[in-house]
Amino acid sequence: MITEKRKETIKLIVAITILALLLLFVAIMMIKYEVEGETNMPYQLSKIVVIGTVEGVETEEKSKEKWNFDIYQNNDVYFYIDQNTNNIKEDELIKSVKISNIQIKSAPQKGTLKTYMPNSEAGRIYTYDEQFLVEEKLEYKGSSGSNASNLEIGSKGGQVLIRFSNSSIGNYTSDKDKEIVHNNTLLKKIKAINEEIKFSITCDFTIETTKAKYQAEIELELPTGNLDEEENCYLEKTDMKDIIFKRVK
Repeated sequence: MITEKRKETIKLIVAITILALLLLFVAIMMIKYEVEGETNMPYQLSKIVVIGTVEGVETEEKSKEKWNFDIYQNNDVYFYIDQNTNNIKEDELIKSVKISNIQIKSAPQKGTLKTYMPNSEAGRIYTYDEQFLVEEKLEYKGSSGSNASNLEIGSKGGQVLIRFSNSSIGNYTSDKDKEIVHNNTLLKKIKAINEEIKFSITCDFTIETTKAKYQAEIELELPTGNLDEEENCYLEKTDMKDIIFKRVK
């Protein structure tokens, strides 16, 4: 016959076991969230395209030579955000997309890193004007459609742009060249190699909808190719398993 004391002991053991299992379940879910993050966001980062180019920018100083260029290595990054077809919520729209907390993880041996937003004036997408430098953050507002020059993204998906530029890698002057080709040949002219100009950055990428906010850290190693061998470089990334979005307040 089971005594009352033994019954209480059994109840206590059962209660402790259930509590331990609940705590274990919560711990597993927390670890799973840390590893996987949000897996069914209404809007998702579907693709990142990086276009790496080399450009000679005419100096403002007067020169006797025909050509007088500062050499820039530019990395134009396109982030594509699409509506999740498995979680369509017609009443939830993109409010804004923000690129912030840009940090240099590994600096180049040559050149100075600068970050530019698209040009809001007529002409080229980017200009080397201080008014278009990104200081603390670059924010695109949700709108009827994507318009980079107005810093707008479609409220149901679109793309946002940013440029990471390694400026003033070196100067090239010449009277001998009949024409200048703006690609990796400019790096060869100033004897700069890929190892000297490569760098990496991290940034926070935030998608805010009308109901929630999601954020992930993104790391980019730039340029994405080898400019010792390639005239320019191109990368298209569609596997986003390494980019973990989490809900933020």
